[in-house]
Amino acid sequence: MGKITGFMEHERIEEGYKPVEERLKHYKEFVVALTPEQAKVQGARCMDCGTPFCNNGCPVNNIIPDFNDLVYRQDWQNAFAVLDSTNNFPEFTGRICPAPCEAACVLNVNDDAVGIKSIEHAIIDKAWEEGWVTPRPAKHKTGKKVAVVGSGPAGLASAQQLARAGHEVTLFEKNDRVGGLLRYGIPDFKMEKSHIDRRVEHLKAEGVTIKTSTVVGNWPQDSKVTNWAKNVVASEDVLKEFDAVLLTGGSEQSRDLPVPGRDLDGIHFAMEFLPQQNKVNAGDKLKGQLRADGKHVIVIGGGDTGSDCVGTSNRHGAASVVQFEVMPQPPEEENRPLTWPYWPIKLRTSSSHEEGCEREFAISTKEFIGEKGKVTGLKTVRVEFKDGKLVEIAGTEVVMKADLVLLAMGFVNPVASVLESFGVDKDARGNAKATTDFDGGYATNVPKVFAAGDMRRGQSLVVWAIREGRQAARAVDEFLMGFSDLPR
Repeated sequence: MGKITGFMEHERIEEGYKPVEERLKHYKEFVVALTPEQAKVQGARCMDCGTPFCNNGCPVNNIIPDFNDLVYRQDWQNAFAVLDSTNNFPEFTGRICPAPCEAACVLNVNDDAVGIKSIEHAIIDKAWEEGWVTPRPAKHKTGKKVAVVGSGPAGLASAQQLARAGHEVTLFEKNDRVGGLLRYGIPDFKMEKSHIDRRVEHLKAEGVTIKTSTVVGNWPQDSKVTNWAKNVVASEDVLKEFDAVLLTGGSEQSRDLPVPGRDLDGIHFAMEFLPQQNKVNAGDKLKGQLRADGKHVIVIGGGDTGSDCVGTSNRHGAASVVQFEVMPQPPEEENRPLTWPYWPIKLRTSSSHEEGCEREFAISTKEFIGEKGKVTGLKTVRVEFKDGKLVEIAGTEVVMKADLVLLAMGFVNPVASVLESFGVDKDARGNAKATTDFDGGYATNVPKVFAAGDMRRGQSLVVWAIREGRQAARAVDEFLMGFSDLPR
């Protein structure tokens, strides 16, 4: 694949970033993508490795060596055709996927992996520029009606696949705009929402009916969800109207930190903070927006959501930003012979960290400190592993100043009302109980109700949601028609 000796002749080329002082002034994307010539060189590094572990490292099983080779040969249109055959939305994954495919790259055993994500990014951007990405409405209709509940990446992928199979698809979204976490979780500086908007237009052109500001399920009348939604559709009405129902909502219940002082003003979940800025970027007027201007911000949680809080706080003009991680600081380089081809634990520094952030590892919050009902600081303690458990280190307690605390410790399960209103059984973690088996995959205990994405598997990556959406669409199609030509 690529140039036979390319991996020995060329070094990895990273996508660039615009200067920090420039990008902090706005919420636009700032990645400098590869030029066609740089992408060609990057494609040349793909080895004729015999067993391309990258294919299995990628949750949607992208046919990576093939499109690498085609980019090396500058056959961009066929490179797009190969990429499009396995991934409905490469413009999403090419921007925000952490690229487990690169961790699995054979070259990564003792060298820098092929820049697969940057090549994917280059392919899809060129495809849009050249007009190769077009709606593909079904030539024949089946007469079957399918409801897809939730318009995150799993819902979008499944709706598109089912519409292309000829079914009449209605996509329900409780928010005012389509996209789920893509829309109201991931900051615009990582992925601008125009990428979602043009895909929405394609879905409509392919026959998908989209109903926003619509809640599905028997929600309590005083819940926050029913207060902002314009329409509420009972689960029994959905079951009556549609031949199949696919639940693709997210894992939206944030993990809390129930320590003394949690009820102080100024302590918020990340998903209270991030969506508000996305709404403002979209032109909405919000009263009392949560902002970090001039504040000492502490972000609790060392993952991607925490990093997004860091980047947003810096754009607000925070006085300082500190990010906590309860686990010890991982090594800067993984032990490749030990971890390859699996996703390694190593220190990862995001673009948001580079913009200004102090990172604290092996630290735990014991108490929130406040005055007059507002948070002013955190009482913290250092922790270490002992006998397989995290224990406090005596004598390491300190109080750290904070005007705004953002909890970004992950998500535990979907909001229960959706699953309960349909009578769907839950697993031990509170997710929809449904297997991924070939026979009856993604089906729940309720006849004709299926579940996929974070609602089924728990908090995960966008690329996993796309995979589950595609696979669940095939399962629904097979349930309705007795067979399916959709790829699994």
